[in-house]
Amino acid sequence: MKTDIFNSAILSRKKLRFLYNLNHVEMEPYFLAINKNGEKVIYGRVNNSHNIKMFEFNKIFNIKVLEQTKFSPIIPILPILN
Repeated sequence: MKTDIFNSAILSRKKLRFLYNLNHVEMEPYFLAINKNGEKVIYGRVNNSHNIKMFEFNKIFNIKVLEQTKFSPIIPILPILN
């Protein structure tokens, strides 16, 4: 169920809000993966930050898709060296 919610949010570029270790998190989801321990994780940018963070599925609760907020992924642009 979580996977479906996250996949839908990633494809439609919708922000998410959820509880993670009893902390409220609002994020822009980027992609799903499996960590080195074989557990599902989601990577995304937490609001008001330029850092991409990893969140473990088993610590995520009360997921809400924020329908009114779309985002564009931040893609770092590197200068071209001659």
